[in-house]
Amino acid sequence: MTHQFSVWAPEANTVEVVIDDDRHAMQRDERGWWRAPVAAAGAGTRYAFSLDGGPARPDPRSRSQPHGVDGPSEVVSDDFAWTDDRWRGLSWRGAVLYELHVGTFTPDGTFDAAIDRLDHVVELGVDAVELLPVAEFSGEHGWGYDGVDLFAPHRAYGGPDGLRRFVDACHARDLGVVLDVVYNHLGPAGNYLREFGPYFSPLHRTAWGDAINYDGPGSDEVRRFVIDNASMWFRDYHVDGLRLDAVHAIVDDSARHIMEDLAIEIDALATHVGRPLFLVAESDRNDPRAVRSRHGGGWGLDSAWADEWHHSLHAVLTGERSGYYEDYGSLESLAKALRQAWVHDGTWSKFRQRHHGAPVTGLDGHHFVVCTQNHDQIGNRALGERMSALTSDGRLRVAAALLLTAPFTPLLFQGEEWGASTPFQYFTDHRDPELGRAVAAGRREEFAAFGWDPEQVPDPQDPVTFARSKLDWDELAKERHASLLGWYRELIALRRRFPDLGDPRLDRTTVEYDETERWLVVSRGAVRTLVNLGRRSRSFPLGRGADLLAASDAGVRLTGDGLTVPNDAVAIVRPGS
Repeated sequence: MTHQFSVWAPEANTVEVVIDDDRHAMQRDERGWWRAPVAAAGAGTRYAFSLDGGPARPDPRSRSQPHGVDGPSEVVSDDFAWTDDRWRGLSWRGAVLYELHVGTFTPDGTFDAAIDRLDHVVELGVDAVELLPVAEFSGEHGWGYDGVDLFAPHRAYGGPDGLRRFVDACHARDLGVVLDVVYNHLGPAGNYLREFGPYFSPLHRTAWGDAINYDGPGSDEVRRFVIDNASMWFRDYHVDGLRLDAVHAIVDDSARHIMEDLAIEIDALATHVGRPLFLVAESDRNDPRAVRSRHGGGWGLDSAWADEWHHSLHAVLTGERSGYYEDYGSLESLAKALRQAWVHDGTWSKFRQRHHGAPVTGLDGHHFVVCTQNHDQIGNRALGERMSALTSDGRLRVAAALLLTAPFTPLLFQGEEWGASTPFQYFTDHRDPELGRAVAAGRREEFAAFGWDPEQVPDPQDPVTFARSKLDWDELAKERHASLLGWYRELIALRRRFPDLGDPRLDRTTVEYDETERWLVVSRGAVRTLVNLGRRSRSFPLGRGADLLAASDAGVRLTGDGLTVPNDAVAIVRPGS
């Protein structure tokens, strides 16, 4: 079998493909692509590229890195016995997402081990799992946001075939798969792209150094690199959506932004594969252009994370006001988030000391992904505490009810549904001791600036930090956790049962509240969510014949033409006449 090797290296004078001790000269075309056919180099062949006689480097488009980011690449076969030919794709409108990190979701931390827990996710009632990044990164474990081999599923998780088995198993259970990808920066360890070509631009700087080159000389091929990567996940791994990390950190002064180009190509690919494909942006700009149609001057992405929904709810339920939480904490801001996801829609931000955002005019609820917890909001805390460690069980149930009766696309974070007690901390496994020490020192310095004792901040490089972040599935046998899981299942089933709760039209949501008495009522068509965060029980008038659909507390009771809700409790009702 002959395999055609190719690599883009426009500034090199010579390029060789290195297989074992053999070097094969490659031929250059006018655009800087080098190619060479090599006989007897089929699936499983380990190879690397040498530029101008230099050290052998992994393929920038490597499909597999069996020995890590510094080792040779591996030729991957596209032969896989897929069984999902009847899968017709994920319906984004009304979907409920479940975010998971492969390495901490199970004790073994692999794709195959995660398959064994998929029935739990199905029984919960969600529509799709969303995987934190799986592209090859430094070491055995990490969050994945410092990936460097963007085409290669992480070897420690199970590599290419492991991911295929996972997606196939999800589709067999009618679960969609969304994959988190990072196109705003690459990690430092094993990052050899600069040696191959102008992948980075000195024209723009980001928090991670030079920006990826989306608009300078040579940027056509860099843009193609990213679009081909996104297309690969859809085409070769059958994923249903991509969550695009921190698109606000992508600098692109081209006439057409890379995100718009990406959306155009993925729309075309969806037509080819015959099922819907989705692109979801993470952005802190509150800029509706990300999800507006291209005909309306937007990028045409399908949805955007709305972290302000989380911030508003978190500040109210926990009382935290430091950092970016200083903009929130009132029921007024929470009510605005419950109506439109973004709080800052051109308003003054005390935290930023400037006006922020733009109005959501013309957008629907499905354009926003909201959550009560996610990897960022937990893991970027000094100790990685979940909300279950920060507030009462009653308020956890309130949070779940507001999330799952909202007009937006709700996202759960692994273990949230049972109030997992395990933290989700920031962990790394860099094999370069100097880099490892620098990461740990940077983490301590970051939180020392906020008054933390550096000795209390977990060392990301300590294996214990990773180990303590793994879910403890034995907790499900305990009554407290099982009861909360039952509440989540009940809420998701209720969302399915009543069309008003899945209706994405924002003008069908109204919110009443009392800042002093600390109560609020969210109306979604004929369904109301009644929340009491005050110190005493409160009676809500409903009219005769009201129907109590769900209650978070045994003390919730219908009384004549009203409903009594204890403090830190929530009820979902249909009012009477």
